[in-house]
Parts: sequence; structure tokens; C-alpha cells
Amino acid sequence: MKILLNGIGRIGKAILQIASNFTDIKIVVINELNSNIENIAYSINYDSTYNKLDDKYVVKNNFIQNSTNKIKILNCYNLINIDFEDIDIIIDSSGNQENIDKLRKLDVKAIFITHPRKEADINIILGANEKQLNPNEHKIISTSSCNATALLPILKLIDENYGINFGDISTIHPLLNHQKVLDSTCVGSNNRGIKCNFEFGRSSTQNIIPSGTTTIEACSYVLPEINNEILSSNSLRVPTDTVGVINVTLFTKKSVIKEKLLKLFELFQINQQFKIIFNNYETLVSSDFKKENYTSIIDHRFTDVKMNKMIKLVLWYDNEWGYASKVVDILRYYVKTLKNKRE
Repeated sequence: MKILLNGIGRIGKAILQIASNFTDIKIVVINELNSNIENIAYSINYDSTYNKLDDKYVVKNNFIQNSTNKIKILNCYNLINIDFEDIDIIIDSSGNQENIDKLRKLDVKAIFITHPRKEADINIILGANEKQLNPNEHKIISTSSCNATALLPILKLIDENYGINFGDISTIHPLLNHQKVLDSTCVGSNNRGIKCNFEFGRSSTQNIIPSGTTTIEACSYVLPEINNEILSSNSLRVPTDTVGVINVTLFTKKSVIKEKLLKLFELFQINQQFKIIFNNYETLVSSDFKKENYTSIIDHRFTDVKMNKMIKLVLWYDNEWGYASKVVDILRYYVKTLKNKRE
């Protein structure tokens, strides 16, 4: 499958690197608003979080290429202005809230959006609802968010076995590009529906910044029974470059025994198709999970059950690389499903 990658920011760069390891998909075009092609190649080759590439890209005319990839670079403000004659699939990692109806008219098999979108044909999280994916019915496919990708497989597993009565989650999330390095004016975001966020105008390198989170809302787009009616949530932004953690407290309908809960997680890890749940028992810190493909890493040092009805969990995940690995996994699952339906 020939792919156009729309946007080569933090998530786009990780998707490009991960996708290059597979032969069933190939990124052949990158559309990026940055018109400096030399700078595009430079930003891919050198990364302060994940270090430099060994096989670096060089610029030749309107292409960047290394020993394995040759990618055309476009600078179109709007996807509708692109010729998709030789493109099968779009991965939109721009973060922009594009008009769904306009996207649906584009002459490609599918468009994968790397953020939660209620209006998409389907929101997919591996370990939660991937079996519902139907290439004949779903063209606009959301791959949800990094937080929901980490959290929802755990919530589903617990809900199916014990029933979630109610609970609370707190995400401890690394800083992002829309925040300020030093104190400045408030930050607005049309994509997030924020007119003026005061706290994101404060220095992201000097503060722990409390904020709301749309994590549970994103989960509800995938599994409606997991929603804001039963789960409260908040977020804390911290001055680290990548790897987030979620503090989870759940009250269950059925009685829980800690030993059986641990066994449930261990069996899931053994039998899972994708790298989703990983049971960690080591004394690790956030940087130890950098560039980790598993996205629901349970730190069992803190797993606990109180009065047989309250579950406490701590979940690690690389919010960039780990999430991007799941975008690629969902894409490859789509390609495999499409092939099987044709056969």
C-alpha cells in the first residue's frame, strides 16, 4: 500500500521510522507545510528525544531519500488540492480537524487520523475494538489518542471480568509543542476547541501544570460504556520529553482478588496479538520506557486491591513512539483485513 503522510511533526516522524521496517506498507509522499525541504530532512535525521538516524535522508530535487526510501515532498495547505492517483492511503498526523465530508470525497481507500474524532467512521484502539474494523464500511478511521490507547485495553479487561462501577484517572503527561518554554500569553487551539488556556501559557520547563483531559471522552468513542458518567479525570503536564503515566483508581461491581487480577493481566500478555499490555515488575523510571512499543505497561509495584472492590494501577506508555507504533499496527491490520476480504 502506497501511503501519503500528512504532517511530519512528533507523531509523523515516529510513524515514518516505524513504517519503514515493513514491506506491506510504504510511505511515498509527505505533505508538510514547512516549505524548507532541507529542514524537513534535517528534522527527520536528528531528534533530541530519539537521537539521530543511522541511515540519513538527503535531498534530491523535491524528494528526500536514504538507502531504503525515496519520498516526494509536497507543501499543500489543503489535502483536497493533492493528486492521489498513485496513493492508496492517507495518514493524517497533522493534528488538524479536517472537514470529514471533504476527506470522505478524497480518492483513496482509507484515511487514518491520529487523534480522536467522533465523526470518523470508526475510532480504533487495539485491544478494545479492532475486530469491528471493516474496510468496506470504514474509510475515515481515527486511531484515537495516546492516553486512550494506553488506558482503554486495561479498562475493557477489568470491566469484562469484574464490572467497573466508577473510578478516577490522572494522566501525567510530558510537555507538548503548543506549550510555552517561558511564561507568556495564554494558548489557544482551534483543533482542541480552546480559545485561551491560561495555564499552558506558563513555562512548561519550570512547572507541573494541571489541566483537563479528553482521555475518557476518547475512550467513549470506542466503547460507549466507558464514559465520563462513571470516570472522572484530570491531567498534569510535567517537564519531560516523552513517556506518560496514568494513575488509575477503579471501584468494581464484583469482588476482586489481587492474585487473580495479576493472573488476568499475565494471561492477556501471553495471548495478545499486538504489543499492548506488558507486566513490569522492575524498579524503573519514565526514561526506561522510551521508544517502547508496548502501550499499556502496568507497573505492578503499585498494583493493589482494597476491600476486594477497589483496584489501584499505574500505567506507563511512550506517548509518541508507542502511540505511533499502534497507528502503524492498525494500518497493517487494515491492509491485512482488506486483503483477506478480497481473497
